[in-house]
Amino acid sequence: MSRRFRHAALVGKYQAQGIRGVLEEVAHFLIRQGLEVTLERETALNTGLSEHGALTPAELGHRCDIAIVVGGDGTMLGIARQLSRFGLPLVGINQGRLGFITDVPIGEFAEALAPMIAGDYEEERRTMLEGSVFRDGEVIFEGFAVNDVIVSRGGTASMVELKIDVGSEFVANLRADGLIIGSPTGSTAYALSAGGPILHPGIAGWVLVPIAPHDLSNRPIVLPDARDISIEIVAGRDASVNFDMQALASLLHGDRVCVRRSAHQVRFLHPLGWSYYATLRRKLHWHSGVN
Repeated sequence: MSRRFRHAALVGKYQAQGIRGVLEEVAHFLIRQGLEVTLERETALNTGLSEHGALTPAELGHRCDIAIVVGGDGTMLGIARQLSRFGLPLVGINQGRLGFITDVPIGEFAEALAPMIAGDYEEERRTMLEGSVFRDGEVIFEGFAVNDVIVSRGGTASMVELKIDVGSEFVANLRADGLIIGSPTGSTAYALSAGGPILHPGIAGWVLVPIAPHDLSNRPIVLPDARDISIEIVAGRDASVNFDMQALASLLHGDRVCVRRSAHQVRFLHPLGWSYYATLRRKLHWHSGVN
């Protein structure tokens, strides 16, 4: 049920030029709307904004009831992984280029946010991936991903060979530059540029997309997200695994990357009238040639 929000966490892409002024403008707008505002700690430290206080993501998750994220999709991915376990809803104000999940244009944030703060918004929940890397039966790395988990070859190495299992079933041995396991959210990211299909966020599935496979018969496949996926490094030097922006390099032969659906979901809020298909049309230029 929609409700009015009281305490906003403010997160920004603090490396972006001019971000301090934008964050100040957004913060002052939220305060005028009657909200308490607290900045995410790294955002505050790197912009010098101190008047609103600063907390870690975990502290924000406990104290705030909405997060406003100013930046691009990368900024949203980073904070979404940390806040998803608290069920905190996120609104993305886009300062990037594409902005599939930061969909409020920076020049329209006041018009979009005012009714949302009062409780008039569209809400959607997106599934996440989580996984572990096993070496000799022990976990050496764990991570969460909103977009994708990518196993890939080293920068100067040749192809990797990967053994893929889904649940208890062997699926394939793949020789390629790598493999993408993408969520519906991630299906419009790297997986799309590698030739994968687009998955609607309402589909309970993953895309498995080979990156430059040796055999052209190795095609992308859509799988249900109810079963674990295991990728074993069979051959290739300096392979790595990347959970969104969290990376573990130098995987060894015999290492296994196990990926499953996370118990946590990301909550995204959008302005009333928001449409997933309209987002695709706008970002992928599907309206080209239409009057």
